[in-house]
Amino acid sequence: MPPSPLARLRKLCLALPEAHEVEAWGEPTFRVRNKLFAMYAASDNHHGGGRPAVWCKAGPGNQSLMVRASPDRFFVPPYVGPSGWVGVWLDANPDWREVRDLLCDSYRLTAPKKLLAVLDEGRKS
Repeated sequence: MPPSPLARLRKLCLALPEAHEVEAWGEPTFRVRNKLFAMYAASDNHHGGGRPAVWCKAGPGNQSLMVRASPDRFFVPPYVGPSGWVGVWLDANPDWREVRDLLCDSYRLTAPKKLLAVLDEGRKS
């Protein structure tokens, strides 16, 4: 049996320097220090709209580009969508390398410079 989307997401998020999980709004959220960089939306919760997903920060303009280019994979999530966050559907065989890269981008938009240096050093080795 393949791992659940949450188990895979948790592994990716918690591999980032000083990332930790906090339950908020009835869902697992992932933070660096006390700043949110990703949130899981379960399929059985109103946040997930019947499908499991992750919401993460996206750089300026990226949300609209991603959603327009691939609405079957990306969406504008409620609550945080107006701030540029992007939702990524985790059902239908997601590209987990792409999910990892998006989580790293979100982390980079959130983490302090000192932790970004730790992340970059870890990528070199």
